[in-house]
Amino acid sequence: MTEQQLQALGPALADFLDQFLFCCGYTQTFAHLRTYVRGLLSDLPRKSVEPIALQAGTPARTLQEFLKDHAWDFAAVRDRLQRHAAAALPALPDDGVGVVGLIDETSAVKQGAKTPGVQRQYLGCIGKVDNGVVTVHLGACKGRYNLLLDGDLYLPESWSDDRPRCRAAGIPDAVVYRPKWQIALEQLDRAVGNGVRLDWLTFDEEYGKRPGFVAGLDQRQLRFVGEVPRSFACRAAHRSGRRPDERTKGRAAAEVVRASTAFRAQPWRVLRLARETLPDQVWRVKAARGWLSSGAGWSAGTYWLLWASNDETGEEKFFLSNAPDDASAEVLVRVAFRRAGVEHSFRVCKSELGFTHFEGRNYTALLRHLSLCLVALAFVAEHTQRLRGEKGGSDGRAGVPGAAGAIPGMAAAAAADQRAGVCLGHHHVPSAA
Repeated sequence: MTEQQLQALGPALADFLDQFLFCCGYTQTFAHLRTYVRGLLSDLPRKSVEPIALQAGTPARTLQEFLKDHAWDFAAVRDRLQRHAAAALPALPDDGVGVVGLIDETSAVKQGAKTPGVQRQYLGCIGKVDNGVVTVHLGACKGRYNLLLDGDLYLPESWSDDRPRCRAAGIPDAVVYRPKWQIALEQLDRAVGNGVRLDWLTFDEEYGKRPGFVAGLDQRQLRFVGEVPRSFACRAAHRSGRRPDERTKGRAAAEVVRASTAFRAQPWRVLRLARETLPDQVWRVKAARGWLSSGAGWSAGTYWLLWASNDETGEEKFFLSNAPDDASAEVLVRVAFRRAGVEHSFRVCKSELGFTHFEGRNYTALLRHLSLCLVALAFVAEHTQRLRGEKGGSDGRAGVPGAAGAIPGMAAAAAADQRAGVCLGHHHVPSAA
């Protein structure tokens, strides 16, 4: 990354944020939005209100009021961001699978009982049950470009049933418990309504095991390749195409792929999946059409059931897809493994953008913090892609050595007060003024 490229990031951030002006009720509020996003992009070790305010020379109470009380619409910020992404995605380099939507959730450990949605629940960030909050997200990727398009707080039933507690935390009466898969479908509807066009959708087995989620994707005519649990009830399709009798019971996917002729008769296909900073993964794959059992009957049509095995790690994965009969197994597997894109976005948000640094007891403030983290991530993703595109064709990486190294430097450069320079590694970069 050159000095000229770094110098351009300050004005580029200002231009990027201009589109959110009319989401704010007052020009002063928009100025605070700029301050907050610059703080998220800075090299502060803790990116909550007080450190951001101190760095910017703004009273901490003023920035707290910006998050909690000022007149601005975080939903409008999200919608504006999605419309921006909808316009940008078609022009990005395609690696053969198009735009892949990514459904996933993330979590943060939180102490006490006042943070909206906090309770003892399973937290993927630590792999166990603990006190914390969970948020559900829709991401998108195309080639090496990854961003998050949406985020919602998961409100547990214990909170939803206690409306006085919700009101004390600023949670509107209209916000009630919904299963995570329903939140995901709502996010898809919002993104599509804002012009985002997804060629595929992928998700993990927590969503794949929900019949309502799969049915919702079919109703929306969204093509998907999602992971399902090994116990997922199904049947391999018979050569005659005959639908199973209603009295026939479903069998676990792990049993179906080992016992059915449709899988036993075909050879393994070996697929190599490239990764950015780690050695390629090699998976053996078999795929066949099958019927789904919901417990109340069989699906109206067949789906792809994929069996993927990794000899090096011993992992086995099972995927379900509503792709047409002529779909390539290689494409389906590549789509399925794009979930790494949303995991990358979470890592960047948490490690560089203060995604889990929210400190407060107000629902609106929490959602505003999350929405501005998504804005900051979109800026970083867009300019990482732009600077990568300026590298020569022989250059396999963009930015400084190490795939993640360019992100903190870029964020700090964009966040820098234009009266002062910034540092990237050992190099001081002059101000953009």
